[in-house]
Amino acid sequence: MNAVVIGVVLVLILSLLRVNVVFSLICGALFGGLVGGLGMDGTLTAFTDGVGGGAEVALSYAMLGGFAVAIASTGLPEAMVRGIISISGKKDTDYSKKRSRALVLILILIMACLSQNAIPVHIAFIPLLIPPLLSILNDLQIDRRLTATILTFGLVTPYMALPIGYGEIFQGLVASNIASNGLEVTANQVTKAMILPACGMVVGLLIALITYRKPRVYEKRELPVPEEVKDKSQFKVRTLIFSILAIVAALSVQIWTDSMIFGALAGIIILYATGTVKWKEADAILTNGMRLMAFIGFVMIAASGFANVIGETGDVEGLVKSAANAINGSQALGALLMLVVGLLVTMGIGSSFSTIPVIATIFVPLAAELGFSPLAIIALVGTAGALGDAGSPASDSTLGPTAGLNADGQHNHIWDSVVPTFLHYNLPVIGLGWIAAMIL
Repeated sequence: MNAVVIGVVLVLILSLLRVNVVFSLICGALFGGLVGGLGMDGTLTAFTDGVGGGAEVALSYAMLGGFAVAIASTGLPEAMVRGIISISGKKDTDYSKKRSRALVLILILIMACLSQNAIPVHIAFIPLLIPPLLSILNDLQIDRRLTATILTFGLVTPYMALPIGYGEIFQGLVASNIASNGLEVTANQVTKAMILPACGMVVGLLIALITYRKPRVYEKRELPVPEEVKDKSQFKVRTLIFSILAIVAALSVQIWTDSMIFGALAGIIILYATGTVKWKEADAILTNGMRLMAFIGFVMIAASGFANVIGETGDVEGLVKSAANAINGSQALGALLMLVVGLLVTMGIGSSFSTIPVIATIFVPLAAELGFSPLAIIALVGTAGALGDAGSPASDSTLGPTAGLNADGQHNHIWDSVVPTFLHYNLPVIGLGWIAAMIL
């Protein structure tokens, strides 16, 4: 009866039964804490102490929502959509539709990949890019589950494979935590060891392109724009220029300050200071945008409390030791169990970056005792940490796509983001991560 297993499994079962994710996380934290021996008072204290850790992320989502709706009111998204339509051409033939589908999906894939490395803004681009594209996605009958898997691919694969941007942070965490546990490794070794596991993400994406290739019909719904600004979007050159300037400023400030909150604030200030968005409309726009992202923020707050409860139980280490006892000296079984444990931990915590320090302490000496090479140990720790980022109900990599694709209320977080990304990515990553550990 391990608190990690009980908590994570309960969250997943309740979520799959369409119970609200926030409620599922709270229930998982409660039962996990009780099973872990914290008692009712200890569980409630740990959860309360933990929720504060998600406040910054929740506020970031709220500010991004306000900024996204402010940009939507300027007419820039409509101009962008018209530009994409003009590039893709008329959609009156099957060939034109296929070409347009490919163009839109490639655009989304490129933006998602760039957000992790070349322009490290993480999920900040999603509320700006995806909602305006929903009308095109609907016209082309693109399955939003495919769009979600493409977005998650772009949010996860680059940091696994490339030592740039968030990839430099992730791979640096892997190297430093392995080194702190007695095995000296270099950043170059991490990059080399993670190539094969990252190929599992590629395999998953290719399978998703087949799984979700059939057209899917969605209702044509207007995005929730405040009444005060409806029908006021104009394609004025001045307005579009200042809108683009606001986006550039928001992304630049975010990179400079490493804060999505101040990045969004900078963009909003430019929109208001230049008169692109009227002061009298400011309250309606920001309130509507924050409401749009409120669900995501509450999930992150609850997930932070859940992670703190699970951490306080100390059962993560117990889970790893239980796996170690079951290995009985077998490298093949040991590698598989370590990857599964990493998947469970990340599914609960919701962050691969936070998982690395938790599992490295036990995995490194255990893998060394089993005779794994340094590269194989890197592959095990890195893959175990990244597993679950795709497919966790509380991960940025699933919450971000949901935030954009559900802008019109037609995309379910669990069944349209979490389940598709879990099935298509975690299974092949486990397979190729296990192969990497065995051959490196």
